[in-house]
Order: sequence, then C-alpha cells, then structure tokens
Amino acid sequence: MEDEQHIRTPIVCVLGHVDHGKTSLLDWIRGSRVAAGEAGAITQHIGATMIPIDSIMNMSGDLGRLKTKIPGLLFIDTPGHHAFTTLRARGGALADIAILVVDVNEGFKQQTVEALQILRNCKTPFVIAATKIDRIPGWRSVENASFLQSYKSQNERVQTECENRVYELVGKLAEMGFNSERFDRVKDFQHNLVIVPVSSMTGEGIGDLLMVMIGLAQRFLTRDLKTTADGPGIGTVLEVKEEKGMGTTLDVILYDGIICVGDEIAIAGEDGPVATKVRALLQPRPMKEILIEDQFRRARSVTAAAGVKITAPNLENIIAGSPIRVIRGNRDETFAKIEEEMQEINVMLSERGITVRADTIGALEALSKELEGKKIPIMRAEVGPVSRRDLIEISVMRDELYKTVLCFNVPLLPDAEAMIRDREVDVKIFSNRVIYKLIDDYIGWCGELTRARETRQFETVILPAKFSILPGCVFRQSGPAVVGVRILGGILRPHVGVATRDGKVIGEIKQIKLNKETIQEAKEGAEVAVSIDDVIIGRQIDAGDTLYVAVPERHVKILETEMLSHLNAGTQEALEEYAHIFRRSKPFWGK
Repeated sequence: MEDEQHIRTPIVCVLGHVDHGKTSLLDWIRGSRVAAGEAGAITQHIGATMIPIDSIMNMSGDLGRLKTKIPGLLFIDTPGHHAFTTLRARGGALADIAILVVDVNEGFKQQTVEALQILRNCKTPFVIAATKIDRIPGWRSVENASFLQSYKSQNERVQTECENRVYELVGKLAEMGFNSERFDRVKDFQHNLVIVPVSSMTGEGIGDLLMVMIGLAQRFLTRDLKTTADGPGIGTVLEVKEEKGMGTTLDVILYDGIICVGDEIAIAGEDGPVATKVRALLQPRPMKEILIEDQFRRARSVTAAAGVKITAPNLENIIAGSPIRVIRGNRDETFAKIEEEMQEINVMLSERGITVRADTIGALEALSKELEGKKIPIMRAEVGPVSRRDLIEISVMRDELYKTVLCFNVPLLPDAEAMIRDREVDVKIFSNRVIYKLIDDYIGWCGELTRARETRQFETVILPAKFSILPGCVFRQSGPAVVGVRILGGILRPHVGVATRDGKVIGEIKQIKLNKETIQEAKEGAEVAVSIDDVIIGRQIDAGDTLYVAVPERHVKILETEMLSHLNAGTQEALEEYAHIFRRSKPFWGK
C-alpha cells in the first residue's frame, strides 16, 4: 500500500476565454471575491489556492463518499485575456490536470481554441466546465445542488435548451478531434473528454466538477503524483513583494520536493542566479488565494504541491516568474539549471523598436507576444521599474514612435519620474494594469502621431496635379497671365511651379480663384481661374495645353515611398505621368 505522504496534491490549471467565469468559479469554491479586485475584472497574474480534500467532500454532498488518497487540489488561476497566451502555456505545462472554462451560452471563442491547443501540446488532461447554466433562459436555480438535481427540476423546454447547448460544445470538440460527453454519461474516462455544466453564481454542478477532478486524479495521475518527501524543492516565483515588517518576500508555487526553513535556495536575479537561505515559510490558510491572503501560518517545512510565501535575505532583485530550487550538493549545477530555464524566456527583440517593462517574466512574455502579433517591434524588454538611465537611452531614438516605454504594473523610479515631470527628456510613458488596454493606448497614440505627421507632410510636400487651359478662357496673356483651367488629376495649390509635357518649368501659380473668391487648393474636376507669373500665353503655352505642377525630385521620392497610399487615383496618375517624363532619360529619377 502506498503511503499517503508520497502522493502530492495535484496542480489544477484553470484556463479559458476572458469573461467566461474562471475566477468567478474559483471565487465560489473558496468563498472569496478575487475577481472583483482584479484590474479590469480580468486576472492579471497567476494565483494559487489550496482546496483541502475535506472541503471538496463537503461541497460534493452525496458524491463526496469517494475514498481517495488525493490530499486536495491546488488551483492555479491563469490570466484570461488573449494577451496571456504565453502565461497560459506556462500554466498548462506546470499543471497535472486542467479545467477549461467555456460559457455554455457563448460557446467556443478564439481564446478557448488557443487554450485547447496549449493543453493538447502540453499533453495535459483536462475537463470542460460549461459555465453560466443559470443564464439559460427559464432556468430555475437550486443553490449548491448537483447538476442532475437542478436539471431534473427544470421544465422540458429548459432541459432541451440545456441539452442543445452542451451538444454544441460536443460538436465543436469533435471538429477539433476530441471525443466528449456530459460527465454523467461518460463510460470510458480515458478516451472521452468530460463536460460538467456548472454555475459560479449559484454553485450548481461545482461539487460534481470537483469530484470528477479528484476521481480522474485518483484513477489516472497517482503514478505521476508520487513524490519523495525529502527531495529538493523546485518551484516558480509568482510574485516578489515588499511587505511591512518582513521586507522583500516571494510568493512561490512549490511543485516538486520539499523546502525547509534554513535551506539554501537558488533563484534568478536581475544579474543572474543568486543564493540565499530561507528565513521563514508562511502558508496561506486553506481556501485562501495566496496573492491576497493576509493571515499566513508559519511552517518548518512545506511539501509539494503548495503555495508558500518565503522570507530570506537579498531578495530585492529577484525576477517574478523565475524558477526557484533548493540547493542540495553542487551549487554550480543548480545555478546552471536556473540559467537554462531563464534562457527559455520567449521575447523577440529588434534593432529598432519600443521599450517594454513588466513586473513578472510571464507578463513580459505575454505583452511581447501581443505586440509581436500587432507588428510592433521591441528593442528592450525587461522586468522591473523604469530608471533614469533607461530614459536617457530611449530619448536618443530617432523615430518618435519608438521613444516610448510601455509599463505593465511597474513604476518609474523617483529620478526617472522627475525627468519626465521636468521635461528633461522627450519620452512618452504608457502605464496600465491591464495589458490589452496598455497596448490599445499605445496604438491610439501612434495613430494620432502618424496623422499629425502626415498632415505636416501634406502641408510641406508639393503635391502633383495635372491641368489644362480651357479654350476661350485666356483673360490676360502676361504680367501675370490669367487663364481658366480644368483640374484633370491631383490637387492644385498656389506658389508651385508649372511644367510643360516635356518637363520644362515655365512659370509659377500665383493665385487661384473660384467665382471671384481666392481659394488655397483646387481638386480634380474643378474649373478655376489661375494667375501664372513669368509666362506669356501664345509664346510658351497656349489654350488647350496640358500642364503639370513641377514637383521637385526629392518630393517625388517622399510621395512614392511614404505617402502613395494616401493619394487618390487621380493624384497617383498625375504623379506617375510627371515622373515618367524624366525617367525616359533618367530611369532612377526620383527613386
């Protein structure tokens, strides 16, 4: 018979689309309100909650009679917005088993599919929690009841609607190669994905979900959950905090082995792995979220899997999201393993681009991944606050779009804040506690900046135009010549040169009038009167002639390389014709 202490707590990862109810599900289980405290009501960091087996049995009613060696479930709540694909992948890899939350009323969304792919790639077994059954039209809730109890109390129409929505999920899963069925109808749990309908508002079906998780862990994961009680502890740093009376502390998920007070541990710091000794181990109370717990209990040792707060000297520069290992034997070997894991951080950098800062490795990866998807290049990506030195380095960037820092949940250090306040550097700071809002703010600002830049260009660059002198509309032959013209393409403005079909500049537009009113531009199709300096009608040009605005060669290059997409078809045609005049003899003119 296996000794119970050798079966560790399974780590359960909760994944799903934003707003489908992941954190609300855990809120019901632990009786807390974490969701309400999250920025934008979207989970921004990985959190951990230990649910003891006794609590699970109490929530499961008659189902809770199952005999099990599983000591409980350690839930990891991962960020739900699509920006956090990377964190979900890390969560999926860390977990022994997962719950994929799907709103039974909305069905599969992009992030649901992403989560499924991550679970498939990580080969993590999982269960579908079909949430929000209480929002099925006509559903009469029975608080804390099992799903089947609630289902039987519904009228036939509501039962049919519930069946239809569950089978829509079954059909979608089949398209993705998964055999699935509602939990009470599954005969072969090894080859069929389990769907458990639940409500995070009323508790309906949650007892079923927990017992399904325990049953699957008991039946299929016992071998993987075996652990030696005295193996060196291995975990992941969730958060680095400065706490009153304790100094800097680490919130850690211990997923293998044991950690004791007095152990020497290796962790990744800003300048590489560091070693320190555990001063104290503090555990959250059962059913309490480690990130918001305020009444920890001291422990001499903690065995995986568990959430634990660690106090130790020299934690100030530790990177959140980094690996942590108890050192047994060769310190260099342990350091090498830490460095190897840190090198796997996935951020794609460019020679030119913006600077991003985040408070954890996972958030940094997620922010970078989202920016990469939006084709926004990153030159620097680091964990931690923004310093004076950072601002000085960023301020020398030539492109205004890249003289920016995107700060996710990190501050500016006082000297950097003073530089921005006193306008010592021209650097734009974006800061937000919700990643997608942070990126939206940056993209919106880029749009405004680009439009302003284009407006300035349109005001300074000479735009092409093609026009002809109307027959019978020569009002003065010279000094200046005044003629009526039709704009055949482009935009005609005053104070630009006039060129003939062979490219010879023969005068300058002095003024444009429409119905005796002076105007600043005339567009394609307009018929206006223009005065032209330095030209004599009948000598250089005649009625009926087609003329062009004389666009300088360097302006042609700007128009073709930077502004072409903003020019209408007539303006583009006028530009092409004018450039062709010169390219007949000089193929690379204006290029």
